[in-house]
Amino acid sequence: MTYTMAAVLGVVGAVLIDLFVLRTRLVRRRVFWATYPIVFFFQLLSNGILTGRNIVRYDPAAIIGVRLVYAPVEDLLFGFALVLLTLSVWVWLGRRGVQRGPAAGEGSPLLRLIERRRQR
Repeated sequence: MTYTMAAVLGVVGAVLIDLFVLRTRLVRRRVFWATYPIVFFFQLLSNGILTGRNIVRYDPAAIIGVRLVYAPVEDLLFGFALVLLTLSVWVWLGRRGVQRGPAAGEGSPLLRLIERRRQR
């Protein structure tokens, strides 16, 4: 399996999990697409540093060769899948009522305010 195939399968898998398994449907929300460019920018920055300085190299036979700021398109696809899956699980756990511990700022005034508004 090529890196390209793995990246495409990663995106398809993350989208299917988001839409049908966890049912968080983040890819259908405007806020996800409005904030994803921030993640994308930093992904391009870090990929540009790592691949532009040859810290990370790719076998040309395993990628399609299209790059954006030194980063192979496949890396950007993997990044999208990783972010989507992480956020989907985060939202899903929040909906299931996973308790926040003290390390998460349980006593924080801001979290208490958010919790009060959520209960209304």
